[in-house]
Amino acid sequence: MARKLKSPPVFASEEAERAFWESRDSTGYVDWSAAERARLSNLKPSTSAISLRLPLGLLEQIKVAANKRDVPYQSLIKMWLAEKVG
Repeated sequence: MARKLKSPPVFASEEAERAFWESRDSTGYVDWSAAERARLSNLKPSTSAISLRLPLGLLEQIKVAANKRDVPYQSLIKMWLAEKVG
């Protein structure tokens, strides 16, 4: 027997909705057994800026390598890091 779900209230703002869901369990409002996995393929991954000190000679070598590949040097560093970590 399916249980009766509650209807969520109409919210005046996104902040009010956020506060509502932060203080309640959603299982009384949503039938999670009917949920389907969503793919959000156009989302960009979150990034964080870091500061990295490199010897000038190394940085120049990286810039030369990036120039040969016609990519920004920061992108090349990210590609190399991803290859090594993954």
